[in-house]
Amino acid sequence: MDERNDGSAAPKTRRRGEELVSAIHEAAILEAAENGVGGLSMEGIARRAGTAKTSLYRRWSVPSDILLDAMYSHFPQERAAPGADDLRGDLVESLAVLAGLGEDPLGRAMFAVIAESLRDPGLHARFEAEVFDPKGGRFTRTVLLHYAGQGRIDPSRITDVTVDIGEAMVLKYAVDHGRSPDREHLARIVDEVILPAVGLDPRRAGAE
Repeated sequence: MDERNDGSAAPKTRRRGEELVSAIHEAAILEAAENGVGGLSMEGIARRAGTAKTSLYRRWSVPSDILLDAMYSHFPQERAAPGADDLRGDLVESLAVLAGLGEDPLGRAMFAVIAESLRDPGLHARFEAEVFDPKGGRFTRTVLLHYAGQGRIDPSRITDVTVDIGEAMVLKYAVDHGRSPDREHLARIVDEVILPAVGLDPRRAGAE
């Protein structure tokens, strides 16, 4: 996502349809990333998007509605190899998608929603129901379920714990080190933790 917009008023243009919606979505994510959910306002989003507030109210009632809509539109979704022939690579790539969020305004907006959960648990519940779950839920979950469905993993090994492991370790690394893990570390998480947890030898998982 382009971070060049510094929050000052963008020049108003006569955009319509998807072009206008895209500008509003980007503005909402950037506003949340910079100011937190509590700092979101229709005025700030409209100013950054370079449009009038009336354009926002035609589609959304409150700023949080815009933010959730924007996050759903931009949130990445992990993909598994259609042939289910590279579990290790797919898991590393899935974690790389998550790690990339840490360097993106979308990721900062997501953490702003999480940080707001104590004050507004309803917003966090909506984020889970309207953004996170429709996009596949926990990172690595889509990949693991795909391989289980293809008979490459014992389905009984796919539990709430095993689908949480990779995501939890990536986030812990980010908290401990102040940055996202690189691909080498992501591969270690896959080899040393996720694959053994689902009963696989990491030396063979690329061909499982």
